[in-house]
Amino acid sequence: MSSEHVLDKVSNQINRIIPANAGVTAIEFEGPEVAIYSKNISVLIDSEGLLSQIARTIRKRVVIRSDPAVRLPIDKVLEKLKKILHDKVIIGDIEFDKNMGEVIIYVDKPNKLTRKQDDMINTITKETLWRPKFFRIPPIKSNVIKSVRNVLFSDSAARKEALLRIGKMVHRETLLEEPIIRITSLGGYLEVGRTATLVQTGDANILVDCGVSVGSSQASKMLPRFDLPEFELLNLDAVVISHSHLDHCGFLPFLFKYGYEGPVFVTDPTLNLMTMLQIDYLDIAEKEGKLVPYSKNDIRKSTLHAITIKYGEVTDIAPGVKLTFHNAGHILGSGIVHLHIGNGKHNLAFAHDFKFANSRLLDRAVHKFPRLETIVMEATYGNPQDMTPKRQDSEDQIAMLIKKALARKGKVLIPVLAVGRAQELQLVIEHLIRTKQIPEVPVYVDGMVKEATAITTNHPEFLSRQLRELIFEKNHNPFLASFWHEISVKEEREQLLEGEPCIIMATSGMLVGGPSVYYFNKLAEDEKNMIIFVSYQGKGTLGRKVEEGTESIIVKNEQNKSVELVVNMEVHRISGFTGHSDRGELMEFAKRLSPRPKKFLIMHGEMSKCETLAKSIGKSVKRESLAPPIGTTTRLY
Repeated sequence: MSSEHVLDKVSNQINRIIPANAGVTAIEFEGPEVAIYSKNISVLIDSEGLLSQIARTIRKRVVIRSDPAVRLPIDKVLEKLKKILHDKVIIGDIEFDKNMGEVIIYVDKPNKLTRKQDDMINTITKETLWRPKFFRIPPIKSNVIKSVRNVLFSDSAARKEALLRIGKMVHRETLLEEPIIRITSLGGYLEVGRTATLVQTGDANILVDCGVSVGSSQASKMLPRFDLPEFELLNLDAVVISHSHLDHCGFLPFLFKYGYEGPVFVTDPTLNLMTMLQIDYLDIAEKEGKLVPYSKNDIRKSTLHAITIKYGEVTDIAPGVKLTFHNAGHILGSGIVHLHIGNGKHNLAFAHDFKFANSRLLDRAVHKFPRLETIVMEATYGNPQDMTPKRQDSEDQIAMLIKKALARKGKVLIPVLAVGRAQELQLVIEHLIRTKQIPEVPVYVDGMVKEATAITTNHPEFLSRQLRELIFEKNHNPFLASFWHEISVKEEREQLLEGEPCIIMATSGMLVGGPSVYYFNKLAEDEKNMIIFVSYQGKGTLGRKVEEGTESIIVKNEQNKSVELVVNMEVHRISGFTGHSDRGELMEFAKRLSPRPKKFLIMHGEMSKCETLAKSIGKSVKRESLAPPIGTTTRLY
C-alpha cells in the first residue's frame, strides 16, 4: 500500500474521532509524525484525552498545529508572550519555526514553569495560535546552533518539502509478513574508523552511521565500502547517526551529494556537533590538499533532512521499523541505536561507542531494553590487558603530572577530541584547580573546543545528574571559570608560547591537523614541556607515533618544508578519561544486558581486539559471538 493510501486511511480514522467544529484543514505526514492542522485549535486542546485517543487508534505520533492562515503575526505574538511571562521568568531570545508553527522561547529558569508547563503551553497556544517550546538561556552562545536553526527556520519551503517527502518514505505500508532481516558490514569492522552498517528487512534499507577514517589517506581505507553489491544509494530509506564523531558521521553529506533525499535520525546535540565537525573536516582537508568528498552545501542538505529524537522516544523511521535512542555515555548526545523490526519479529541494538561507567560529564550507558535479540558492540579496548585505571587514580595522576611540569616552568599540552574528552577534561581540571590540587594557571582552549563546549551548555538535559545538580541547584557552572581562555588567532598562540607556564587543550586529539599539531611542533624539543594523551590514538596518526615513544619525526614547518623534530618533551598517556568502555566494562555490559541477546556481533576495534572480545563474550554468556570482517552479510531473522 502506498503512503497516499495509508494517509487516506489515517485521515478517515482521525476525522471519525475529531470534533466537527475543530476546523481541520489538513492532515499530513510530516517526517515520522502525523500533523493535524486546525483553524480552531482550542477545540482540540480542550478535548481531554483526544490526542491520546487518536494516537492509540492510528498507532502513530500525532502533533496538532494551527492553520498558518489563523496564526497571529509575529509582532503580536511577542507582545502576548511578554504579557503572559513577564512576572514569571526572564525572557531571552525568541525564535519562530514557521514550518511547525512553533515559537522557541529561551528563559532563565524553565524549571519554574515545569509544574504548570502544560497549562502554560496551552494558554500560549490558544492566545497566539503558535505552540511554544521552552529552553534555558544558554550560558555560552553557540554559532553552530544559530547556523543550524537558521537553515531549519529560514528556508521554510525546502524544509517543508523535505518533511513531506520523508513522511511518504516513513509511512509506506509494509509488504512482507515474514521479513528476512540482514545486516552488512560496510566499515568499522575489525578496524576503528569509517563505521557504517546496512540493515535490510525486505521492506526497508537503513544505514546505521556513515563515517570516515580521518587518519587514512587512501580512499579504499578511508571511506565506507559503498561499492559492495548490497548497498544501493537510491534504495536507501533512512540513515541513523549514533553520535557526532567523524568516524561515525563524517561521510554523511556525501550521500546527499549523490542523490539521497531521505531522513537522517539524530539526537539534538548530535545534529549540532556533527555539523561543526563536518565543516571543520572540510576546512582541514582543503588546507592540507586532501580528498574533499563533499561541499558545505551538502552539509546544509543533510541538516534540512535531519529528524531529532530524544532519548527513550519511539519513532517510526521506515516501513516496519521503529527507532529508539538510549544514552550511550560516550559523548554528549551519543545513543545506543535500538531498532524494533517487523512488529517485534527482531530487535537489534548498535552500541557502536559506549561507556559503561559514570563520568563527570555523562551518566553511564543504558543496558536494559524492552526486547533484544542481537547487539552490535564495540571492541576499542577489547584485549584482556586493556584495563583503564580507576577514575580517581586517573585524576590523581593528571594532577601529579601537571604539577610536575608547571613546577619546572614547563607547559602542558593536552591534545583533545573537541567533542567529549575536551569537556570531560575541562570538568576535571576545573575541579583540581577549585579544590587547590593544582596551581591556578591560565588554561587555554584552542580549535573547536570552545564551540563544542558552547553546544554542550545548550543541552543540559543530556548531562550527568551530578553535573546538572552542580549547575542548577548549586549555581556553579564549571565551564564559566575565570581561568579558561579562548585562543583563536596565530598571534595569541605565539604570545602564550612565550608566556608563563600554562595548560593548553587543543584539537585534534590524535595530532591529525588542527592547532594541537602547531603546539606540538613548537613545544616538543623542550624537555621542560609535557604532552598528555587522554584518548585513543588511531593507527598511522602522529599521536600514535608520539605515544609509542618515537624519538624524532619528520614534520612540515611554517614554510611547508620537511624538517626533523626531536621529541624531548615528556610524553604520557592516561587512559582513564576515555569515552570508550575498557575490557572490564565491555564484559560487564555483555553480562548485564537485559534481556540477554541471542547474538553478539563485535566491531569497532583492531582485529585482535574484536576477535579476542568476541571469543571471551561467547564463552562468558554462552551466546553466539562473532567478529565479522568488512563485506560480511549476516542474516538475523
